Amino acid sequence: MDEVAAAIADPVRRDILVMLRDRRLAAGQIADRFVISRPAVSRHLRVLRESGLVRDTLVGRRRLYELDASRFGELVEWLGQFTAAAGWERRLDALETEVHRTRRERRRRDATDHPQERTA
Repeated sequence: MDEVAAAIADPVRRDILVMLRDRRLAAGQIADRFVISRPAVSRHLRVLRESGLVRDTLVGRRRLYELDASRFGELVEWLGQFTAAAGWERRLDALETEVHRTRRERRRRDATDHPQERTA
């Protein structure tokens, strides 16, 4: 988990992971999207490869990189302890809002269905 967390700590590496989310890309295609040098991008790719977040395949003279999202599992599980409560809070807040809305609508409906009871 620490290796994955360290790998995603850098914004360039996070950008690379986003690029690889939907498709494989050659190292040159990745490097072309950054203003940093190709050797710097290569070092970032090495860190991602060593952490297991990306795999590379040699196809002819091109090295293609692809995301291996399975390595995120342990980190996501660990992070979940911090977000699970917040998720339930939001759900309970939404439920409370819905309960209040439903009660308000019932009061309005009862007032229009039985106007004589409200005046009594």
